[in-house]
Amino acid sequence: MDRTKHTISVSTSCRHKRTDCKPGLELIARLRAALDAAGEVFASDFEISGVACMAGCNRPCTVAYHATAKATYLFGDIAPDQDISDLVAFADQYRARNDGWCSLTTPPEKRHSAPLAKVPAALIYAKDECVQ
Repeated sequence: MDRTKHTISVSTSCRHKRTDCKPGLELIARLRAALDAAGEVFASDFEISGVACMAGCNRPCTVAYHATAKATYLFGDIAPDQDISDLVAFADQYRARNDGWCSLTTPPEKRHSAPLAKVPAALIYAKDECVQ
């Protein structure tokens, strides 16, 4: 198993349409509790952070999975009271893959109806020469 530190970022500014409800903070708390319940080794592989905006305000809650040298996934329309088990299942699948490429066509059901983006890991090469 890869011991890479993974991050799950949750938008804390998205609001449900026509309400003042900002479900991101509730989602962070529920997700942290679910990861902790899944076991110490599993929970220690993930950091959960709140971020101000991921430009998914039309699809709250917005959640991203990312890690060094792995693909990044962005999901929307996440309900804190319904989708926690789907988020934990995806976290398990994501951490098990060295490059982060996960199937979005397998259960849980909610996951493949909610992806907003799948971004490949960046490969950055530096030239030995300076450009003047």
